[in-house]
Amino acid sequence: MRVAVTGGNGKLGRFVVDRLRGAGHHVEVLDVTGQRTADFVPVDLTDFGQVVDVLLGTEEHGEPVEAIVHLGAIPAPGLAPNAHTFANNMVSSFNVINAATRLGIRNIVWASSETVLGLPFDIDPPYAPVDEKYHPRPESTYSLVKTMEEEMLAQFCRWHPDLKVAALRFSNVIDPAEYSGWDAHQSDAMIRKWNLWGYIDARDGAQAVERALEATFTGLDTFIIAAADTVMNRDSADLLAEVFPNVELTRPVSGRETLLAIDHAREVLGFEPEHSWRD
Repeated sequence: MRVAVTGGNGKLGRFVVDRLRGAGHHVEVLDVTGQRTADFVPVDLTDFGQVVDVLLGTEEHGEPVEAIVHLGAIPAPGLAPNAHTFANNMVSSFNVINAATRLGIRNIVWASSETVLGLPFDIDPPYAPVDEKYHPRPESTYSLVKTMEEEMLAQFCRWHPDLKVAALRFSNVIDPAEYSGWDAHQSDAMIRKWNLWGYIDARDGAQAVERALEATFTGLDTFIIAAADTVMNRDSADLLAEVFPNVELTRPVSGRETLLAIDHAREVLGFEPEHSWRD
């Protein structure tokens, strides 16, 4: 496929681009910054005209794209004033989905976020492992936008019954180069309690994107994307009992198994994490 990857020069985007190209897809990288290459187009996603133009194919970049991976955004809370985070991310997302549907693009993979689950879990999650079944609980402007994006996508899918959107709720994305020094937080379970000690190796995040592009469902579906284990060397059940004593385990968890449930991604997408920080 001809695939546009917004935010393709970002932390996760670089791994996604490499994986999709390795699978034989032609990838157009759309980002605000980056080195000039044959497949990179600098674009401001808050400008609807630019979005439409680049998805149609520019003079230098050939044919219209057939699928979109939308990663482009201010990527976390606290990186910009709240009003700017809201304005940038919400307008960019509307422009991408609006342009896609008007141009007949029906295969979309969307970067949502684990934050919609209630991070940083200053308020206890309703149960563990947390999954996609309870209503989003945004606790920051960044997360509020992700929640609103998911609702917007659901309505676009209602308007366009042939549209497929896979919203991937990525956990804390980690470049493998960042694993050094991870033993530092082992002595204090509170340091990483904010997301139930979860993470996702960027290589496995890219795997999830590829599998979501290949999936054949229609409508909006949401998927938690996390590693199979936690960042800790202690059993997950013990961690939960110590830090969140009032949170019920709805099923047994084995050893250091993630408390961010990836069952749905496994069942629908065939996603299976291949990398761990322990390696």
